Amino acid sequence: MKKIRKPKPVIGRKDRIDLPELKLEDLDAKVDTGAYTSALHCHNLTVIDRDGAEWVRFNLLDPEHPQYNEKAYCLPVHTRRVIKNSFGTSEERITIITKVIVFGKEYPLEMSLSNRSDLKYPVLLGRKFLRSRFVVDVNKTLLSFRKKTTDI
Repeated sequence: MKKIRKPKPVIGRKDRIDLPELKLEDLDAKVDTGAYTSALHCHNLTVIDRDGAEWVRFNLLDPEHPQYNEKAYCLPVHTRRVIKNSFGTSEERITIITKVIVFGKEYPLEMSLSNRSDLKYPVLLGRKFLRSRFVVDVNKTLLSFRKKTTDI
């Protein structure tokens, strides 16, 4: 018997997401099928040892959300990965695991931490996160955010 698959939600080229574990809401996010890993804009990144495990301290910067500007975080390091940035340069980045809410549903999300100050969006959602979950329509924007605001 053939299994009937539920249609995947359509996400546009940009949206707004929530990162509940970081207590951040309505962050602008670029949906980028060309990027493998998702990314979060931060600065003042420092790796520390905590009971024999690597942890990372960082500050978040998002001019669209001044209440979060310079907010400090300390989280366990998930991995260290060599990632090619949008300018074609490879660099080692720290990744963390957190949760993201899109279309009212919570998902685990691996994010690399990087300085995205020269880029328009503080969050990038890469294809590792998008794969098997969403269909991307580059003609659309803010589909999850609009659903969230109409559901209130």
